[in-house]
Amino acid sequence: AHREPWSLREGDFSKARKRLEPKPLSIERIKGSEILFGIAPCALALSQSRRDLFRLFLKQSSGSRRLVTSEFVLQATARGVPVHHVKRRELDALCRGRVHQGVCLEATPLRFKSLEEAEKPNLGDEENPNRQLIWLVLEQIQDPMNLGAVLRSAYFLGVDRVVTSQRNSCPLTPTVSKASSGAMEVFDIYSTDDLRSFLKAKTAEGWEVVGTVSKPEDVENVPVISCLEFRWNKPVIIVIGSEGDGLSLETQLLCHRMLAIPPGRALHPGIESLNVSVATGILLHSICSQKLRHSD
Repeated sequence: AHREPWSLREGDFSKARKRLEPKPLSIERIKGSEILFGIAPCALALSQSRRDLFRLFLKQSSGSRRLVTSEFVLQATARGVPVHHVKRRELDALCRGRVHQGVCLEATPLRFKSLEEAEKPNLGDEENPNRQLIWLVLEQIQDPMNLGAVLRSAYFLGVDRVVTSQRNSCPLTPTVSKASSGAMEVFDIYSTDDLRSFLKAKTAEGWEVVGTVSKPEDVENVPVISCLEFRWNKPVIIVIGSEGDGLSLETQLLCHRMLAIPPGRALHPGIESLNVSVATGILLHSICSQKLRHSD
């Protein structure tokens, strides 16, 4: 009997190879945990006592990465955290394809602190009657990359406290921690469900509440000045609005002044504003640098 020659259709080899490849290890997470990823967030989470830590996952590595791996193993061992050496595919699956740099850490989430938990700041004493304090208030920042970048700048530039509105705001996720380069792991972030009452109370205590705006012509009934003209001579709260809409009208009307960043050229329509995290960094540097000058 005549037999047809056996032939492989296109793609059969690759399909067969995929079937033979071992599937990524399925790692079951502990209920209520999340996966931190990236060197800085994981290292700082291990060095602090702010989270419960369950397992550290490290990429199987050799060569130059061995030093980083050994440092993580030492940190984890000191905290009593089990260490698992896994393949890159397992790490990719754990953090859903995000940039993990060969490190993931299973831990409990970080939560916002309530303002009731905050120590009341000392606005001044006999030795330092004009102590400069700066708080940053975020109204409805929703993008985790923006929130992380804002926290990184606030931590670096010396902001004393960050407060967010609870409503329509991004939670403190692993993506926020990664975007903050781990600043979220060492910097307490507070939250309030009544931003307007909070700002009114701070005004009554003698704080200056300063809003921010990208287009000065959009603001009514509140004076607008360049951030370069602002003089920091009392405790101040800088209020930053959401990515799309900026500050709500109700919040604007609680501000004593509004700050704007002067552009360096005539701007084309459609690109007249800055990303919220970039704008926040510029504004904070403009103000916080005055602390350095006053201390000279």
